[in-house]
Amino acid sequence: MSSELNQQLSLEQILDNVRWNEAELVSAIVQDNATLQVLTLAYMNRESLKLSLESGETWFWSRSRQELWHKGATSGNTQKISSIQLDCDGDALLVRVIPSGPACHTGATSCFSRDISAPGTAVTPAVGNAGAQLTNRTDAISSVSEGRFEVLAQLEAIIKEREETRPEGAYTTYLFDKGVDKILKKVGEEASETIIAAKNKDNEELRLEVSDLIYHLLVLLQERKLPLDDVLAELNRRHERPRRD
Repeated sequence: MSSELNQQLSLEQILDNVRWNEAELVSAIVQDNATLQVLTLAYMNRESLKLSLESGETWFWSRSRQELWHKGATSGNTQKISSIQLDCDGDALLVRVIPSGPACHTGATSCFSRDISAPGTAVTPAVGNAGAQLTNRTDAISSVSEGRFEVLAQLEAIIKEREETRPEGAYTTYLFDKGVDKILKKVGEEASETIIAAKNKDNEELRLEVSDLIYHLLVLLQERKLPLDDVLAELNRRHERPRRD
């Protein structure tokens, strides 16, 4: 529900506005508040929606286990609710969240990670296993679409995994072993090289240096335990501020 509706109605009145199906459930589309990427489709019953509104985190009803399900209770990948909106027919919810980790049980950022839109389209692999590779990319990643920044979320997940498992011989392991001073030094070096490439008007070199800079910035964010989603949310807040000119 919108914040305006929430302020006007009691909790029970809000729940009564939902058109529950024959199983007393309502579908809940979960969307990243910063990127607007659809993360998952789940179901809520009256109790889970009430818990979601009261706690500020997503609760669902598991149809397979027939029990309440607090997203992230086991994995730690909770979802802080930014808003809940009821559709025009009252039988579906749009839940915008700030996720603390992947939404999918496979480790992928979104449960909608397999592209079947056209024959021969490569499937984007889920991230979560040690040594997962960023391969089989499709042109959709570079297109103007909600999923075009998916590679950043996947790279963030791999970097987090590298910090936790510290595989021998990995460059990311080396950076974490050396600590924040080494990471900061690399960020500074890559920023300087980015400036030089831009000054030289060499777009090929600029593409490579910006890629290096983004990678090292993600390593820095992981070292400081600052989720990329927090940065995206800040950018989103700045974008939504009213212009003063």
